[in-house]
Amino acid sequence: MATVWGRHFFGLGPLLALGVVAALAVFLRWAFPGRSISLVARRAKPGAPEDYGLLAPVAEPVSAIEAGIWQQALKEAGIRSTLAQTTQGVRLMVRRDEVPEAEAALSRMRGRPHG
Repeated sequence: MATVWGRHFFGLGPLLALGVVAALAVFLRWAFPGRSISLVARRAKPGAPEDYGLLAPVAEPVSAIEAGIWQQALKEAGIRSTLAQTTQGVRLMVRRDEVPEAEAALSRMRGRPHG
């Protein structure tokens, strides 16, 4: 009788393991519905300049060189900045509470009085 059960368990083991994996997959689909988490980053979609939360645009650079010069001037003034591709083109963005200081620093760098 042990030999008969041995033959049945030989085929039953992989089927049982497959059933457990299938049940686990169904349970996880039920427990976490609609989650499409991807490890691949999506392309950033540009938004309007006003849609960047705490950031506000202070300049519209026409080239990467100009943007780099302006960012360096802001960095030397102690103001952090970032470039953002908006629906209206590239904008140099700073925190909203630092806009007056950033505009003054850029005006000094351009050689114009800020007013």
